[in-house]
Amino acid sequence: MASICLVEDEQKVAAFICKGLEEQGYKLKTAKDGASAMALLQNAEFDLLILDVMLPDINGIELCRQIRQTDNKTPVLMLTALDQVHNKVSGLKAGADDYLVKPFHFSELLARIEALIRRQNINHSEDHTLTFEDLTLDTWSNVAERAGNQIVLTAKEFTLLELFMRHPNKVLSREYIAEQVWKIDFDTGTNFIDVYVNYLRNKIEKGFKNKLIHTVIGMGYILKSEK
Repeated sequence: MASICLVEDEQKVAAFICKGLEEQGYKLKTAKDGASAMALLQNAEFDLLILDVMLPDINGIELCRQIRQTDNKTPVLMLTALDQVHNKVSGLKAGADDYLVKPFHFSELLARIEALIRRQNINHSEDHTLTFEDLTLDTWSNVAERAGNQIVLTAKEFTLLELFMRHPNKVLSREYIAEQVWKIDFDTGTNFIDVYVNYLRNKIEKGFKNKLIHTVIGMGYILKSEK
């Protein structure tokens, strides 16, 4: 799972973010100021940096600018209580990839992290074929196959399957699925996520003993093997 460096001086905020992300399987290293953050970055590589703007020793925007002098690849997500446009522009010009204003819902933070890491993985890989067990997905030709047999999927079913295959063995909440596949907030009064997951299950599991998409009661769904 991806490793993340969180630079945040507010202890409660840092604890909230760490707890949530570690529960999702991420590895976290934390720093309370710019100096300790730079020390961490000199001794380890990370898949994502989360920088608070208001730090005690250096502005997070300036910290981002310094990081970009030696690292142009690692995605940077800025956190700030400042919602003015010029602050966002300053952060982006300094090299940040995305911006999130406090207070925020954890689901939005998670979605932005997933999007940045996914984008980074795509940029660093020419492999357009995803594989899990005997299931393959070609994201260039939009062809899905299981055990060599092609599976006909709708556009949303294909996107849903791609989401699962990019996050194997990880529980995906209905909220996260709604955000990633439909770009909407999940309405707990509807069951359309469950309906689409069942559509997908029927297509990729019909005739196979090894079921791949499993329900995790009270949490969501997971792509894993029964073997």
